[in-house]
Amino acid sequence: MENQYYTLVEKQDFYEIIQNKYGELAIFIDARPGTPVNPTLAFDGKQTALLRRDERLAVRLDNIDAETRNVLAESEFVMIVELLGDVVQRVYGVPVDNVEEIVFNGRQTRADELVKAKSRAEVIESFGTVKSWTGGHKA
Repeated sequence: MENQYYTLVEKQDFYEIIQNKYGELAIFIDARPGTPVNPTLAFDGKQTALLRRDERLAVRLDNIDAETRNVLAESEFVMIVELLGDVVQRVYGVPVDNVEEIVFNGRQTRADELVKAKSRAEVIESFGTVKSWTGGHKA
């Protein structure tokens, strides 16, 4: 069992996972303040992932698309793209850590919501996307 001790866990209500022709994945999420420090992505192989952004903040991704699960479980690294609207705030690679279970310890909030400004469309085009999945709930 995996334990995390974070001050804050934010739930990302809407995110997008894309795949390029090389099988690499990129995950688009809302931008958070500050630069990530030693980020990693824990994935339970089912439908939940936890982006450990730094020692203070983790971002929870729920309802991962069924087709995406196997691809994500087989990935060693994914690219995280943090967006402020359609503008890319930062892009960074994170290793994927497959765990049996993700246990949430700490105070959970809801997500409300350096770096050359690029648009989301420019990143998707330069990434060479061949597939794209969405997850979570769109309000």
